[in-house]
Amino acid sequence: MAAARLSGGCGGGGENRLVSLPLSRIRVIMKSSPEVSSINQDALFLTAKATELFVQYLATYSYKHGRGKEKRALTYSDLSHTAEESETFQFLADILPKKILASKYLKMLEREKRDGEVEVEEEEEEDDDDDQEEESEEEDAES
Repeated sequence: MAAARLSGGCGGGGENRLVSLPLSRIRVIMKSSPEVSSINQDALFLTAKATELFVQYLATYSYKHGRGKEKRALTYSDLSHTAEESETFQFLADILPKKILASKYLKMLEREKRDGEVEVEEEEEEDDDDDQEEESEEEDAES
């Protein structure tokens, strides 16, 4: 495919390129999957172009729906807000988490740890209650 050849080389002028992303890097990422043995040049080009269009759409959407218009800049918080709030981009929420201060994160971890300990204690109490019921049922059966 001529388009793939135009975008392929690493030197060349930027005006002639049909994709901006480096095809060699995309090939490495695609080959990292165990299911992929070989990559067709057309598939490589289309994946690069689709990725480029997706990133462009994500950035535009985040800019329009975030504070980007006010500041005339796209920020990480605009992207993370989009991932969290937009159903379309919900799958990116783990990849683009909201930034929080380390102190808030440590407090959150501490709270989760305490909650986890309380849950474990409650489960142990329930298990003890179940064991006592089973023992009394066995005693009743023996009598």
